[in-house]
Amino acid sequence: MKKPLLEAIRERPLLGDGAMGTQLMIAGLAQGNCGEEWNLTHPDRVLAIQQRYAEAGSDCILTNTFGGSRIMLNRHGNADRVVEINQAAVAIVHEAFGSRDGYVIGDIGPFGGLMEPYGDFSQAQVRDAFNEQAKALVEAGADAIIIETQTSLEELLLGIQAAKEAGAPCVIGSMAYDVTLDGSNFRTMMGVDPERAAEFMQENGADILALNCGTGMDMHRARQAVERYRTTANLPIMAQPNAGQPKLVDMKVVYDETPEQMVAGVVPLVEAGANIVGACCGSTPDHIRAFRKALDDFAARQVQPRSHGGHGADSRVPAGR
Repeated sequence: MKKPLLEAIRERPLLGDGAMGTQLMIAGLAQGNCGEEWNLTHPDRVLAIQQRYAEAGSDCILTNTFGGSRIMLNRHGNADRVVEINQAAVAIVHEAFGSRDGYVIGDIGPFGGLMEPYGDFSQAQVRDAFNEQAKALVEAGADAIIIETQTSLEELLLGIQAAKEAGAPCVIGSMAYDVTLDGSNFRTMMGVDPERAAEFMQENGADILALNCGTGMDMHRARQAVERYRTTANLPIMAQPNAGQPKLVDMKVVYDETPEQMVAGVVPLVEAGANIVGACCGSTPDHIRAFRKALDDFAARQVQPRSHGGHGADSRVPAGR
């Protein structure tokens, strides 16, 4: 029987997946179209992407529901299909893992606007949208809910509360940080730094602290964020940095960090305290395959032979950190 996610990460670092949006575009999704709708109209293409991540070694895969809230889906005429789209997404990830144990992380992204008094949406509207999406994901069998790419604590809180109310077995809060122009620091678009985010998430019932995406948040910066989380809170940590910086090449957005370049940061992330390591924008199954090897090699190094004096045999014991 599969262990709960929070139990599994106490035993070893887990591997997440990579980008979905850029992979959907490679599979034929037109810029600006609704990728979440593909859970119903092109489930085979979504499945193929997530099977590649599973085959590359991902222990955890996020559902294709980043824009799966009612507010986001309404922009594509799909507001009445929230439950159907989100529940199909969970089923697709389950199918991608096949007979292998893996963790389905229900993905809730930003609602795509600003709340009053700065924008047109009330807290009640956003709360209702998140509640509806979280309930659909949990009822379909998600092992965890991630509220990701968050920049404001107010929106993050509504997501955490929705996931908890839906009965999610594990709630992950993930912030998107941007490196400042002078390169000296990083914080969210709304000015939230990692220490404040970690403190807030722990106070409000998140089970895992996370970071993903963001401008300039490469593997090195992600490690710094993990270290700063560690100084403030004692919760497990998940890190999903981008595959370098986006560049426009032949009118296409291309991320510039190869698997060979990005993988160098995997072990340092784990050593800093990350319990789940994945990747975000621009990453591919090839990046995740390289991550898998790095994590496996790291795990092997943590188990060293030790002689049992006088018995003429070795046993393998954890070396520790």
